[in-house]
Amino acid sequence: MKKQMKRTVCLLLAVLLLPFAVLSVGAEAVAISAPVDADTPAMELPCRAAILMDAKTGQVLFEQNADEALPPASVTKIMTLLLVMEAVDGGRIALSDPVTVSAHAASMGGSQVYLKEGETMTVEEMLKCVVIASANDCAVALAEHVAGSEEQFVRDMNARAAALGMTQTNFENTNGLDDTAVNHVTSARDIAIMSRALIAHEKILAYSGIWMDTVRDGSFGLTNTNRLVRFYRGCTGLKTGSTARAKFCISATAQRDGVSLIAVVMAADTRDGRNQIAAQLLDYGFANFCTFEAAAGELSRAVTGGVSSVCPLTYAPFAATVQKGASTRVETVIELPETLTAPIAAGETVGRVVYRLDGKEIGAVPIVAAECVEKIGFGTLFWRILQQFLLL
Repeated sequence: MKKQMKRTVCLLLAVLLLPFAVLSVGAEAVAISAPVDADTPAMELPCRAAILMDAKTGQVLFEQNADEALPPASVTKIMTLLLVMEAVDGGRIALSDPVTVSAHAASMGGSQVYLKEGETMTVEEMLKCVVIASANDCAVALAEHVAGSEEQFVRDMNARAAALGMTQTNFENTNGLDDTAVNHVTSARDIAIMSRALIAHEKILAYSGIWMDTVRDGSFGLTNTNRLVRFYRGCTGLKTGSTARAKFCISATAQRDGVSLIAVVMAADTRDGRNQIAAQLLDYGFANFCTFEAAAGELSRAVTGGVSSVCPLTYAPFAATVQKGASTRVETVIELPETLTAPIAAGETVGRVVYRLDGKEIGAVPIVAAECVEKIGFGTLFWRILQQFLLL
């Protein structure tokens, strides 16, 4: 009887220890941004540079000389606005904060709302002035309010540009005035990148979509420099700019039927020509593309050799730009082992969800562990063996 009991205990021990001899192999998954499977149109646009980007996915739908560093004029203010909105949403400043105008801010030329030294205006009023009327004086005043000085704010602008991967950008001021600038430049691609980051702060669209407004208790009128807001269906913004050196530039954002686009035009010869090119790019995007979206999800897998027998898993939502009508042909494939081996760290990638269109992979998201599952220790293992033995 004792020999039979020993054999049973040994057998149970061997079975329970077996998983510890197995190495854990986790599948690495990295989100993939596949190019849109569509023929690039044979468009030769009458401007120095241009790009069309899907705002949700970041995928480029058209580009022309998109990486040349060029003067952007007031389109510069997209980065200024981004840093201000990040300060607002981060709780460092409030829209209701009063901003006192410095002599330096009041001295700005070009498009302005004629701020006076010592005048106060709220952050929100100044944001409206910058977005709608492209006010250079308000751009400097906001920069000083956020960073203490325009010089520090410009350093922050360049640091943020680098963090966003804007490789062709160098800012020398907050507003794009280039009469004394030496190397104040960016590219069409970089403008699209910072535009995408800015419109992620949805409050900015409440300002950029306004055609006309007032400040100073209604005594000073503002009219949007972006005429597409009034004349192009679905236009939501974003920023225009023009100087003798930069010519006519724009970053135009628009949304229709769930598709959100960014069209950037640099160095067009005329204001109307710039607007027509932007509208042409947006028309092309809306006519030919749609956005495929998949929701986030949850899964679970059995675990061997762990203190828990099951590990909950999650994966993030996914979006990709595809040709119009193709979204119904996207297939979802789960690449995940049937069982996982402890230890498993929370957030560890264990598989991926792959999205394929007509057999071609268009993207993937990692499947990660929602909780950690520690490897079972000797004490816990012994207690389990004892429990099973006592139940015999």
